[in-house]
Amino acid sequence: MADVFRLSSSPLTSFSSSLSSLQPGLVPTQKLDKRIYSVANWGVARLALRPSKRLPSFKVNARVAETEQPKWWEKNAGPNMIDIHSTQEFLGALSQAGDKLVIVEFYGTWCASCRALFPKLCRTAEEHPEILFLKVNFDENKPMCKNLNVKVLPYFHFYRGADGQLESFSCSLAKFQKIKDAIRTHNTARCSIGPPKGVGDLSLESL
Repeated sequence: MADVFRLSSSPLTSFSSSLSSLQPGLVPTQKLDKRIYSVANWGVARLALRPSKRLPSFKVNARVAETEQPKWWEKNAGPNMIDIHSTQEFLGALSQAGDKLVIVEFYGTWCASCRALFPKLCRTAEEHPEILFLKVNFDENKPMCKNLNVKVLPYFHFYRGADGQLESFSCSLAKFQKIKDAIRTHNTARCSIGPPKGVGDLSLESL
């Protein structure tokens, strides 16, 4: 057993001596690291000073096609919904309607209740192509609206042939059933005797 310990001690002694002999070499290693660091910095400096190649630039002019959407009151459900811009147009539309039921909506572009009701009115016009719907802008036709006793918006008039004005009332989206009930009442199959009465004895020609 003693011989074994002698044999194993010699490598340990030589290993410790080799470590002590390597320690003086640590200083050159640090110097070498500094050199490597300085060389690396010099390489980075060269890369930084080297002029970079400029890639060609391209300018792209993109044009966005802006399509003006019609305002809510400018939309119509179909050929049976007409915009009225004057008293003459109003009277002409009533006289040409013959025996058709005519529903006149008086509205304002600034009227929130008119805007809320309008899509449902358009759907009603699509469901009843036999009825003529007239849209009257209150601000464009104030004298005529005053003579027709329109004091609140939205307001509706119902006309039919020789019977003239059948009904008039104000209505909101919450009370839209009033319009449906009036259609059910006045849109019956019948023939009027005589020419369309229109607004009756009310004189609007001078407006």
